[in-house]
Amino acid sequence: MSEPATLADYSTLLDRVVAPEGEGREILDAATRQVIGRVPVQTAEELNAAVARAKAAQPGWEALGHEKRIELLLAAADAIDANAEALARILSREQGKPLNGPNARFEVGACSAWLRSNAATVLEPEVIVDDENLHAELIYKAVGVVGAISPWNWPMMISIWQIGPSLRMGNTVVIKPSSNTPLSVLALISVINEVLPPDVLIGVSGPGSIGGRLAAHPDVAKVMFTGSTEVGRKIIESSAGNLARLTLELGGNDAGVVLPGTDAKAIAQDLFWGAFINTGQTCAALKRLYVHDSVYDEVVDALAEIAAQTPMGPGLDEDNVLGPVQNKEQFDIVKGLVEDAKTHGGRVVVGGEPAPELGELFYKATIVADVTDGVALVDEEQFGPVLPVIRYSDVDDAFARANAADVGLGSSVWSSDPEEARRHATRMQAGTVWINSHGGLHPMVPFGGTKSSGYGMEFGVEGLKSVALPQVVSGPGRKG
Repeated sequence: MSEPATLADYSTLLDRVVAPEGEGREILDAATRQVIGRVPVQTAEELNAAVARAKAAQPGWEALGHEKRIELLLAAADAIDANAEALARILSREQGKPLNGPNARFEVGACSAWLRSNAATVLEPEVIVDDENLHAELIYKAVGVVGAISPWNWPMMISIWQIGPSLRMGNTVVIKPSSNTPLSVLALISVINEVLPPDVLIGVSGPGSIGGRLAAHPDVAKVMFTGSTEVGRKIIESSAGNLARLTLELGGNDAGVVLPGTDAKAIAQDLFWGAFINTGQTCAALKRLYVHDSVYDEVVDALAEIAAQTPMGPGLDEDNVLGPVQNKEQFDIVKGLVEDAKTHGGRVVVGGEPAPELGELFYKATIVADVTDGVALVDEEQFGPVLPVIRYSDVDDAFARANAADVGLGSSVWSSDPEEARRHATRMQAGTVWINSHGGLHPMVPFGGTKSSGYGMEFGVEGLKSVALPQVVSGPGRKG
């Protein structure tokens, strides 16, 4: 597609979702801080109206049956692909992630891929007992209205993780995007709604209080939330009155352990992207790395070399693969954690400071060595382009330290002997343990957290079950 056509498509799609002139709230380009457009700010009354419309549309959507819903999900995936470049440009500007690398175009492609996987996943009735006295089956039916609350780091992709399985199972969805990245999600919804019946999928933009009202709404039967543990706890409180079922994918401070004798150069690229994908703004990114004495210096040097050479800058520049921190609040957290680590003996090997020459919210890709547990950069989730590397000498101690955090979303074990890594993998207290990689997801492989990283499973068959009501149908057996 030529550049003029791309820009025209971008503008046309953006015009479909922005607020009228003089209304709404300004949304800034994360890299340049220029105004992209104004987003509608909807009220509690408008939220109530949206839920009412979704509730009215749900029985008809469920009655279409799986075959027709699958057909429409596949058509929605086609629509995303047809608008992929325009969606990627909106995402790149609003969220900050570059077009290339594992970033904006990658995320838009994942949206259509996940929808196709949701369409292809089979959830058959489960025969529990089948003998001469009893035949009992476990079947799955629609919940009703799903309230989805999506984050700002992967706004489109995580929204699809909520939308796709919910629609597949016959639910309707009211989704509230993050107030930091609403235009991306509203544009995605606009594209999907080109093929869906009215009111099956509704986006509602507004402040965080709208998310709380959505979770508490008496006509919302299921809530899906991805975000911080702090806000997750508030979602639990909000949903107590309506007893909505919950899927919560909350914060993580993912640990990786590099075992003795591992070839540093062989794992360095995968280590780097496990930590720095989306400029470190990923819930399940590698956030703290424990490395054995025998390879510590080699791993630190290899990571620092990659960090220094990886291009960072505005996302619409085709050469960049690292972008800004998305918002000022998070930028200040990242900066503060690095400064604190310096005062506690941390050695900045590369980076360690903002990059104002690139823009207001850019922070250099940073490797901090010679820190340990008890330093805030290790103990707290940085959610930015910084990785602390912690030295250890005893393997048992490394796993104990890795597991000391009250979160457990993802984790990883690294070794030149994958079987040795596999033997250690189950020692990690996390929902997912990767071996010689970190953060890779597959639409058929269940994903969820432990401890304060939330509960409930997403993806594949387990993901469909999570947005459905189980029902047992029990009757006479073969003798009857």
